[in-house]
Amino acid sequence: MSTLSRSSWGRVFDDLGVTLLEVAYGRIDVDQQIGGVVIHDPVDEPVYPQNAVVLAVALQDADALAALVTEAGGRDAVAVVVRASTELPDAVRDAADRAGVAILNLARGATWTQLAALLRSLLAEDDVGQTPAESLGGVSSGDLFAVANAIAALLDAPVTIEDRSSRVLAFSGGQERADPSRVETIIGRQVPDRYSRVLTEMGVFRALYRDDAPVVVDPVALGEGVSTQRVAIAVRAGDEVLGSIWAAMDGPLTEERAATLRDATKLVALHLLRIRAGADAQRRLRAELVSRAVNGGADAQDALGRLGLSGRRVWVTAAALAPRGGDGTEHDSIAERERLTDALALHLSAVQQGAAVALVGDTVYGILPVADAAAEERSVGLAEDFLHRVGDRIPAVIGVGRPAATVAEIARSRAEAHRALRVVLERVSAEAGDAHERADAGRRSVARISDVETESLLLDLRDLRSSRGDVASGVLARLIEYDARNDAHLVDTLTAWLDRFGDVTAAAAACFVHTNTFRYRLRRVAEVGGVDLDDPDVRFAVMLEIRTLPAR
Repeated sequence: MSTLSRSSWGRVFDDLGVTLLEVAYGRIDVDQQIGGVVIHDPVDEPVYPQNAVVLAVALQDADALAALVTEAGGRDAVAVVVRASTELPDAVRDAADRAGVAILNLARGATWTQLAALLRSLLAEDDVGQTPAESLGGVSSGDLFAVANAIAALLDAPVTIEDRSSRVLAFSGGQERADPSRVETIIGRQVPDRYSRVLTEMGVFRALYRDDAPVVVDPVALGEGVSTQRVAIAVRAGDEVLGSIWAAMDGPLTEERAATLRDATKLVALHLLRIRAGADAQRRLRAELVSRAVNGGADAQDALGRLGLSGRRVWVTAAALAPRGGDGTEHDSIAERERLTDALALHLSAVQQGAAVALVGDTVYGILPVADAAAEERSVGLAEDFLHRVGDRIPAVIGVGRPAATVAEIARSRAEAHRALRVVLERVSAEAGDAHERADAGRRSVARISDVETESLLLDLRDLRSSRGDVASGVLARLIEYDARNDAHLVDTLTAWLDRFGDVTAAAAACFVHTNTFRYRLRRVAEVGGVDLDDPDVRFAVMLEIRTLPAR
């Protein structure tokens, strides 16, 4: 029996419901607290903590199971977990109704050891958090390195343990005995794209995730840099594939080696599930604290204290995934956003101890302690350096707020960072198809609010007009209507001319037309729109309306 810290069913089902547990009979209150786990022992009666979950290990007889459910209800247990079956006997259902206990099914293929370890990692306070020895810049590593070394010793081959995205979670010693590609993988903590593409084209991943048997990969097929055959096997929890084990193995895959790999997957599955449970819990807690800290309010000071930032001067950044390609679409994957969060956390924590980074909604917020008077200038440099390092692997943009000290100032800095982020997103989206602008993307993908205040104000005005349902009027309305009838590009002509301060040559080049053609169109703008382009007040009014007009 293990006494665990109290936690809710909602949290357990968020992490395990799809993978290991399902409600077979009765009702689960997601707010119900769980006090511990009891493993049923018919010989030695266990001690029941309050609100226990009872594991009916190897209990199949209907009468015995009904008796256990009755006993569990009498001891204030909240649920009994049984091995998944086609249908529960009526006697067990009746006992569950009388006792007020829910019956849960443990998924086929999952083990009781896995379930007990997972519940322990989810509910035990000491197991959920990370320790410095188990993390690298906030990215959890767990005890997998010891496991990898143990597997390598049994196989006499260097081993890596990878997730489903081919990211290296842990590796054994002796990697230099393999080949250059393995060394490259270890250094980058990721299987290089060129090898991943070949493995995908060969159908290796499909075979790996379809069966429990090891898969042997010919080194010749992988190309240059690979001289040792690879043997891989999927790591599963029930029906879910968590990752894989890869060995750079000389010699044949004997029955003994295959059995060792199959046995190893069970142990690795426990660690991966524990790491995921702990990482998810830590991620949720950090996101909640960062969210409370940057949004102000009554709990902000407490959140700053728990983050170790109370009383310190900080600056706030807001990061998001950038539009990709020329179509202006965005990465909308939770995994991509979490990759951005982890990468930024690692980068900032390496620069300044005490940095806090978390994903809140679709935005990654960072709080970084101010080290010196030049922090605002350094903040932009740090952001640009981060984007340069991640490159196209994680295309992102960053907005930077002003330094802040009080709760109110931090909330203001968060709002400023978000406004600056929005400006950069607008820029990158507009420039996505322009090769010349993309060449300058590293610099223009970061902005501090003090540098984009006017652009942010224009976006606010556009939001206001959109919320009121404003439409074009006057000069702009006439030009839009004329363009719609005649495909004359008069609005584009006027916009290019205003954006380039009346430089006809530059504006014509931007519109890809001859200067004489552009001058003709500009005269048509004045005629059709009924506008005096020599009047500075008129020019300002038209430019302001163009910049703040809701999408047309």
